[in-house]
Amino acid sequence: MNIAVHVRISGRVQGVCYRDWTVQQATVLGLNGWVRNCRNGTVEAVFIGNHEGVNDMCERCHEGPPIAAVTDVQVGKTGVPDVEGFKVLSSI
Repeated sequence: MNIAVHVRISGRVQGVCYRDWTVQQATVLGLNGWVRNCRNGTVEAVFIGNHEGVNDMCERCHEGPPIAAVTDVQVGKTGVPDVEGFKVLSSI
């Protein structure tokens, strides 16, 4: 059974390849969903997949790519949208 979470990552997470890193990590874990930059400087994502994979991805978000400096990761449950693959959405 798949679960879905909405995640908001704060810190130095824009301009450091955080979105590309997220796509790579989520793909390795077999997750569906999306990631995008927000105007307020955060990155938000939705991760969809099995419980173990989603939890693992949420933990990885605390580190991010090598030049990121994550200060906070907020995770909340969300409905399971019908999304195939993992992609970068346009910034909002």
